[in-house]
Amino acid sequence: MSVADFEIINLKSGIIPQASELWHSGWHDAHAAILPDDLTSQRTLDSFAERLHKYADMTRVAVQDGVVLGLCIILRDEINQMYVSPQGRGTGLAAALLRDGEQKILANGHATGWLACAIGNRRAARFYEKCDWVNTRTKVLRFETQTGDYPLEIWRFEKHLN
Repeated sequence: MSVADFEIINLKSGIIPQASELWHSGWHDAHAAILPDDLTSQRTLDSFAERLHKYADMTRVAVQDGVVLGLCIILRDEINQMYVSPQGRGTGLAAALLRDGEQKILANGHATGWLACAIGNRRAARFYEKCDWVNTRTKVLRFETQTGDYPLEIWRFEKHLN
């Protein structure tokens, strides 16, 4: 697969189940070993589907032949979530999806974007740094769960967009 083999589109309701599976699998692949068990246990397939319904208008997906290979949720000036399937890794898809998100942040009127990266997720951190995002600090954020907000210290990355 190459970058030319997929397209980045707005999330459609018909592909929310597939996008939820990708997000669920990607989240657990990246975070289960480094985040607390009580948070991990709340990250169910249903919780991802609920959040995708909530954020559908702010979600972009990379698809090839009807298969969801990646997703990016953009909230105002933030890349709120970003996941790429194992098949999409190393193809340029992640960089294209991140650039698309950056363009959405600019279109939202923000010159600087930010994203949270789980402390210890070195693979993601290296990718963001390769894409010119800068780890500016650690910070406690409150993440939504079924039982309420969950405080978690994260690495905050920022990028001046142009």
